[in-house]
Amino acid sequence: MVGRLNHIGIATPDVEAAARTYATLYGATQAHDAFDMPEQGVRVKFIDLSNIQIELIEPLGDESPLTRFLQKNPAGGQHHVCFEVADIVAARDDMRAKGARVLGSGEPRIGAHGVPVIFIHPKDTGGVLVELMQCPKESV
Repeated sequence: MVGRLNHIGIATPDVEAAARTYATLYGATQAHDAFDMPEQGVRVKFIDLSNIQIELIEPLGDESPLTRFLQKNPAGGQHHVCFEVADIVAARDDMRAKGARVLGSGEPRIGAHGVPVIFIHPKDTGGVLVELMQCPKESV
């Protein structure tokens, strides 16, 4: 049911500075210009490495869900990993049936890639926040 790893989310106080660091150290290239997602309280910038995409995310203000994360980790750090699924509602129901907690209301919302996503509570996944994102069935 769960497909390939799509991206790794990295929380950072500044997506542009983080993108420059990844470019200098690892040869990352810019996938998209940074953009704001006010409904989720974050600014996002995707960068590409040869085998994975990195989602750099910074808070948009004090009410952002990332603000607390960065208070505990001022330099930033790994925020989540994201796996592809063919059907987000079926994946949500499967996670719940297996005892995992889906964050929020459990209703999928539109994520940074413009497709439905849900998040699984890190207490149910060894301390790692897991995002599941719906992708076309042929890519999963």
